[in-house]
Amino acid sequence: MTEATDPAPPYRRAAFVRRLAALRGFPHPDPRREQVVTPPEAAAALFEAALARDDLVGRSVLDLGSGTGVLAIGAALLGAARVTGVEADPAALAVARENARAAGVEVDWREGEVGATALRADTVVMNPPFGAQRAHADRPFWEAALAAAGRRIYAFALTDSRSFIAGRAVARGAQVEATLPVSWDLPRTFRHHRKDRVAVPVDLWVLGPAEIPP
Repeated sequence: MTEATDPAPPYRRAAFVRRLAALRGFPHPDPRREQVVTPPEAAAALFEAALARDDLVGRSVLDLGSGTGVLAIGAALLGAARVTGVEADPAALAVARENARAAGVEVDWREGEVGATALRADTVVMNPPFGAQRAHADRPFWEAALAAAGRRIYAFALTDSRSFIAGRAVARGAQVEATLPVSWDLPRTFRHHRKDRVAVPVDLWVLGPAEIPP
């Protein structure tokens, strides 16, 4: 893979997945924040969808709830012109900064709640809380994403959230372009987890405005 400064870096899935897998995770995952690292293979599926729609190379990208930086760093590696990551947890943000330095990319990291941001970008990417520990924890993320995206939103959600997300998209004048099941194996992360690994039913969503700008 060429350097992120290349305006059109070649994409090699296996090498890209390895780079994401090498990033540090949460040192002490907080179940209240549902701090789960985005699986590299799922992240690759997200970026392949964004590359296919010309929403990545040379575009501005905003990662809402960036955690330890997997999606923000992935966007920078693949040629985004400007990447901003918003994260409320300072400990996670410190890891994200270290990960970006190790990956050799620049990301504008912002500490704060996603609901308080007025940032906009061509493309929004996110792995928001699924609401498994705190009901409706994902809603501020979807509202912020729908307000921020100039072109499209690429995000993960539990399969049983389909009706809510589709309803919010329609209410905000957006259209659902794709809802794609992705492979999502959740390793033992929190104390209440009993199994070493659990397959979770997760979708990749692609949302866009009624008219996509050039």
